[in-house]
Amino acid sequence: MPRHPESAGAAKELLASVGDDAGPDAELGTRERIQRVALELFTENGYEATSLREIAERLGVTKAALYYHFKTKDEIIESLVNDRAAEISRLVDWAEAQPRSTETRREFLRRYAELLHERGHHRMMIFFDRNQSSMAQHKAGLMMRQQTRRMFDLLSDRDAPLTERIRSALAIFALHSSWFTIQDPDVSDDERRAAALEVALDLVS
Repeated sequence: MPRHPESAGAAKELLASVGDDAGPDAELGTRERIQRVALELFTENGYEATSLREIAERLGVTKAALYYHFKTKDEIIESLVNDRAAEISRLVDWAEAQPRSTETRREFLRRYAELLHERGHHRMMIFFDRNQSSMAQHKAGLMMRQQTRRMFDLLSDRDAPLTERIRSALAIFALHSSWFTIQDPDVSDDERRAAALEVALDLVS
């Protein structure tokens, strides 16, 4: 069934604003641009305080154009979490198919650190840190906690000593928190990632 003419017009308007995203994957690029801009505003101003109008204004489009892809803020943040959850699930599925060993856990941490860095997932960590109250009972927040629980279970056995389980949890936290606990403009992203990974690997040695 063809889309409504108004929706088609909104789509053209938003695609026209994308510029470098034009091409066969233009709509995918547009969706990702909306997600990126929305996440920036949610982090800067707070999830509750940010409106769709403000997102549209920063994108330089009308609300109608934005509605073509996302009709609510919830849809935007859930799409971000769903994308992240899918990538983490693939990584955890890989690790669960490997021998349950210290080296598997260490390799999982290496790959997860790379995922956080290369795919920009660390921005989600900053967002959740700054919007804890808004996300506490939000569907997106619950999904994030489920993903984190899977990683905790992967890094330590349920019958492992309590100290080992705490170290495993802290290994994940080390990779997450380095992006918002170390407020030093002289530290590069590569340095931050390398230092956090070193701490995480030490914790599961």
